Amino acid sequence: MADASPPTDLLRSPLHDRHEALGAKFAEFGGWLMPLEYSTGVVKEHTAVRTGVGIFDVSHLGKIVVRGPGAVGFVNATLSNDLGRIGPGRAQYTLCLDQETGGIVDDIFSYYRDDEHVLLVPNAANNAEVFKRLSAAAPDGVEVVNQHEDYVVLAVQGSTSDEVVAGAGFPVGHDYLTFVEAPFEGATVVVCRTGYTGERGYELIAPSSVAPQLWDALMSAGAPYDITPAGLGARDTLRTEMGYPLHGQDISPETTPNEARLGWAVGWKKPEFWGRDVVLAEKEKGARRKLVGLVATGRAIPRPHMGISLVPDVLLGEVTSGTFSPTLKKGIALALVASVVADDAEVSVDVRGRREVFKIVKPPFVDPSVREA
Repeated sequence: MADASPPTDLLRSPLHDRHEALGAKFAEFGGWLMPLEYSTGVVKEHTAVRTGVGIFDVSHLGKIVVRGPGAVGFVNATLSNDLGRIGPGRAQYTLCLDQETGGIVDDIFSYYRDDEHVLLVPNAANNAEVFKRLSAAAPDGVEVVNQHEDYVVLAVQGSTSDEVVAGAGFPVGHDYLTFVEAPFEGATVVVCRTGYTGERGYELIAPSSVAPQLWDALMSAGAPYDITPAGLGARDTLRTEMGYPLHGQDISPETTPNEARLGWAVGWKKPEFWGRDVVLAEKEKGARRKLVGLVATGRAIPRPHMGISLVPDVLLGEVTSGTFSPTLKKGIALALVASVVADDAEVSVDVRGRREVFKIVKPPFVDPSVREA
């Protein structure tokens, strides 16, 4: 829900004035006051990204720099994925796991700048916790720096994102999950081929001091392509259509990577990372739950915490994220269910007291374009 009278202690994007001028409705997210939607509305913003191009301010995302001799080795010995699979100039999705339980403290993007410099982008609400854990574990010579409020992050997503980013003067065309650095207004901008929508796109990370100029440059370059500012409401429906998990809903410290089917983000052959022994033992035994996709066979719209069953009164899980898919024109969801439930089963979801039928499917719910050349 948008908050007409937001708490005064919420952090604000360096672009807050730009969003106000565009008529944004704001909501609290991870301790930040961020645009939920603009006057165009969530469905039109969602559709603009799927069919053209949209721009998101996601400056609430965390920013943690790990630097110094041994920085890459330290990150590799703590977070789940294996930086040995990539190299400088590449990005990687990874997990911060609890050492004792193997639960997902946060999911993070790591940007491998060089052997002595890794940029981590956690979720807003978990930035402080990830920073605390890394700081406490850092060896001598490795510095962990919290730069949560120091940078703006803009996501340009959609089929004409290359034209927009290039029009603003930045290099484009590099491979998915790679990044380059470019000068802008006396600062350095990291131009990443990443995103959270399933469409081809870029995320640009720049010092907050040049945030207004960067926003204006991208909006100006995007004008010929009808670029649409999009809020966190559209970001949520877009990521749900792709089956991308949201921390705090689909994954949490009570969820392991095996349950979340995120084993591909774990370097199983690494000798060390937080929670390794726990999640490796679980992997060999088999997780008791699994994250699945659901598609409505009727007109029902699922919402988080709705119960799931195969037969009446035998609860086998619950919806973790649920929404109306603007692309499919039907209800979709992510859900945690017992592992005994077949991957193609039809299940009942308790939608406000009514038993509605949903089909279990493997996400994404729509075809992705994120890796298109």
